[in-house]
Amino acid sequence: MSAGTSLADVGAVVIARNEGERLLACLDSLRGETACIVYADSASSDGSPERARARGAEVVVLDPSRPLNAARGRNAGLARLLELHPGLEFVFFVDGDCRVVPGFLAAARAELARDPALGAVCGRRRELAPEASLFNRVADCEWNTPVGEAETFGGDVLLRVRAAREAGGYDEAMNQGEDPELAFRVRRAGWRIRRIEHDMTLHDVALLRLSAWRRRHQRGGYAYAHGAALHWREPGGFHQRALLSILGWGLFLPLVIVLGFLPSNGFSLLFLAAYARLWLRVHASRRARGDSSEHAAIYATLITLGKVDEAIGVLRCAWALLRKRQALTVEYKDYQRSEPPRAAA
Repeated sequence: MSAGTSLADVGAVVIARNEGERLLACLDSLRGETACIVYADSASSDGSPERARARGAEVVVLDPSRPLNAARGRNAGLARLLELHPGLEFVFFVDGDCRVVPGFLAAARAELARDPALGAVCGRRRELAPEASLFNRVADCEWNTPVGEAETFGGDVLLRVRAAREAGGYDEAMNQGEDPELAFRVRRAGWRIRRIEHDMTLHDVALLRLSAWRRRHQRGGYAYAHGAALHWREPGGFHQRALLSILGWGLFLPLVIVLGFLPSNGFSLLFLAAYARLWLRVHASRRARGDSSEHAAIYATLITLGKVDEAIGVLRCAWALLRKRQALTVEYKDYQRSEPPRAAA
């Protein structure tokens, strides 16, 4: 089946809030590719629901009296999609700041058809404007994960509807990190996940400032902690190793260095060599994945420095859970443009 041909058993769910022209570019990239497009809106104030309807999308507007998050949007979108097309076998979830690459849906759909044990297929997400900032460039590197069998997927994924239902859908208690958490339950339900060697989406991450990059790391730490807390008694160790790594590099080691400085006459600074070793390990890993030495060095530097912010996110999550409060939504985007940039050549 060629790119641009509607896939009759595939529907799409787009989620967004105040994405403006980015949302329209996303909807346009899906036109003619699926049986139906449902847009789930999280209380946008920029006219997104009306503009999406004008593009031919079915629109679901989330009730703002309850906490808004991506998980709610995805579940509401899927529910409406199946009301309109009860027989759909596959659903493509995509964030409204992404453009779908022609041919991906057909390739992913073919992969699911070939292997009935597959519950989900994803591809290569790329940054729309990696040259806009160092942070954008690192995000693009971060999305370059190995091809083949995978343990997780992100916000853009083609899911078998049956697998999504058996896993219970997205957990609406999670305000971030809902995608890897669902992936964990999809695998626990007996399904497999695969990443294929095909570009999937162009994402406008819009990380233009250090403050936005730091918030993104805090968001990641929060998501790791929340996911680990939800599944800490279950087999599989969801996020537990990652959580221990974050706490070790981002909290305990800095405390040892700072609190031990005077008692050790400054010798605690020798522990900084551990961060140099971490940097070298991350750098080598990125080089092995094909990154240039320059890009690998930038990636290793920002990831190493970001451990402290990840630990801050973990502590914020722990504080919320101890107080039995609703999980926070850690926003990081810092748009400075009225229109999305053009894709890099």
